[in-house]
Amino acid sequence: MYENSGMGKRSNSFRGDFRSDTVTQPTEGMLQAMASTPVGDDVYGDDPAVNELQERFAALVGKEMSVFFPSGTQSNLAAILTHCGRGSDLLVGNKYHTYVFEAGGASVLGGISFTPLPTEEDGSISNENIASHVKPDDPHFPETRLLCLENTVSGNALTVDVLRENAATARKFGLGVHLDGARLFNAAIELNVNPIEIANIADTVSVCLSKGLGAPVGTLLAGPARLERSIRRNRKLLGGGMRQSGYLAAAGLYALDNHIDRLAEDHNRAKSLANSLDELAEESEIRISQNTNMVFFEPHPEDHQPLLDHLHEDGFLVTGKKPAFRFVTHLGINDQEVEMFTHSIKAFFKGK
Repeated sequence: MYENSGMGKRSNSFRGDFRSDTVTQPTEGMLQAMASTPVGDDVYGDDPAVNELQERFAALVGKEMSVFFPSGTQSNLAAILTHCGRGSDLLVGNKYHTYVFEAGGASVLGGISFTPLPTEEDGSISNENIASHVKPDDPHFPETRLLCLENTVSGNALTVDVLRENAATARKFGLGVHLDGARLFNAAIELNVNPIEIANIADTVSVCLSKGLGAPVGTLLAGPARLERSIRRNRKLLGGGMRQSGYLAAAGLYALDNHIDRLAEDHNRAKSLANSLDELAEESEIRISQNTNMVFFEPHPEDHQPLLDHLHEDGFLVTGKKPAFRFVTHLGINDQEVEMFTHSIKAFFKGK
């Protein structure tokens, strides 16, 4: 289910990359910002661009501080290690990134166990499941210390009310709350809310710069000042201390200035793609759904591999995981590429 297969590589006939919003390339303006920024040594705390990025991002999500990390996986793990000790337990949705796609790092490196909770169709988890899976105060069980939430989940933007209720349930049992907000700004744009409203439900929140925001590298982990020392220690422990990382921070600053509001364009292109493919759903009983910048397209099983091969041959890169394709729009996809991509998919089914 989780194999990284059918991903495809760029060829001379490349016409569009719909694999993920992680494939974005820095824009010309971003490259200029990176090349012209003054830098220092961030481990010593004297890189001006990193310091500015951390301060601005913390204010943007309503937290007291934030720390710049190389990756979202590392920032999530540092947050978990900050909230939990060895032998602790955390609750997490069974389809959430921290549980499924981060190599079990909390268990491997932190001695922390996962308790996965059923994920609803919209990506949420129920308050009842949170309450019923907190371990009793008994020496036979690990101590439940943390609830890990996520937004967006497979493109679904969970409402502030849903997340707030989840967090309130966790806090009744004395749990900390971490939010994997890799695409938090997509959720804020979709819900038309201030990012602070989403971030405020959690003690700590991580947000990725290298997905929809288009920076080449980096994630920020924000939270209360009382956790900063532990977060920085865990970043160092995990090998995340960087030196002249201001070049990367400059890309992040440019992204915050220029690429948040434009996420609405990605959502609109995904919606346009889904709407254009709706006729296939009616004719061939293909399942299609769209959330924020993602379109899920589930053909009949016998058509999956042939369609994947057709799209690659036609110059489009897509992920090949079954049963549903995930098509992602992003900074590197324009209206013409969406139109060509739609035409290629329709041509495949017309030629069957």
